[in-house]
Amino acid sequence: MASQDWFEKDFYAILGVPQDADATAIKKAYRKLARKEHPDQNPGDANAEKRFKEIGEAYAVLSDPEERQQYDAIRSMTHGGARFRAGGPGGASGAGFEDVFSSMFGGAGGAGGAGPRVRFNTGGGGAQPNLEDILGGMFGGGGPAYGGYGAPAGPRRGANVTARTTLSFRDAVEGATVTLSTGNGRRITTRIPAGVRDGQTIRLAGKGEPGDQGAPNGDLMLQVEVQKHPVFGRDGDNLTVDLPVTFAEAALGATVSVPTLAGEPVKVRIAPGTPSGRVLRVKGRGVPRKGHQGDLLAKVNVVVPQRLTDEARQAVEALQAQEEGVDPRAELFARARQE
Repeated sequence: MASQDWFEKDFYAILGVPQDADATAIKKAYRKLARKEHPDQNPGDANAEKRFKEIGEAYAVLSDPEERQQYDAIRSMTHGGARFRAGGPGGASGAGFEDVFSSMFGGAGGAGGAGPRVRFNTGGGGAQPNLEDILGGMFGGGGPAYGGYGAPAGPRRGANVTARTTLSFRDAVEGATVTLSTGNGRRITTRIPAGVRDGQTIRLAGKGEPGDQGAPNGDLMLQVEVQKHPVFGRDGDNLTVDLPVTFAEAALGATVSVPTLAGEPVKVRIAPGTPSGRVLRVKGRGVPRKGHQGDLLAKVNVVVPQRLTDEARQAVEALQAQEEGVDPRAELFARARQE
């Protein structure tokens, strides 16, 4: 069931999508924002890290049809995020808990109504209402009985559990089985699906707290941190690698080996005249997905020799003489003068 955050946070605004956005639009907005605010792109920026977490939280709710339906219902009651205010004499104006819930349970909302009133005091130093208990019965959560209002007490679904885990880069790409310890000493063994991303929160159904007899278990909301790899990076479902090549290989062309995450190297062709920064694509060597696998993107990095033999120096000087009068920066300066 939802927490107070669902009353206070507008997840649609966080992702920058309208309330009627479909799943594709929500996923597209999440991916764009997650790339922009990812801690790797903003090292040391606490605000970016906070925004990244908020983006993940918003996507976790809006990407789940059941949670999104509950979130929309709660938000509609509070007119888009306003907190409930105490009504009655001396209270703030506007709808309070008693106005909302008396109409739900058959009571009259006006001063002259004959039905009973349900009053929840949210002001002063009094205890705050347990929103999850209040809303449990509304959304099938099996909340407590509300005496006199006809809401039956039933078996309650187990509570959701929030946990964090750190995976190696390889385990995140290929999937892994992990064992987690909960706060009450319970150990949970579960399978992490292949392709999980750094900072992603995944829902593991039925891995939360046990429910009452006859009620389902809660879910495990697992936030994943992925360690960096010394060689490979990630771009969506593609893996990336910097590929060093010699000047001769880049200038004359060559066939070279490229490492893969699976271990066995693959051969790629370097075309004559290949510059630094060119990306070579190796099909099907990226992140595995259901019915699909990403590619390996090898970025060419031409290595400049640090020491030259006498023969090598003479060869380079001969090349320099042949290129006399050629200015590789002429086009750069021409574009720089454009308005």
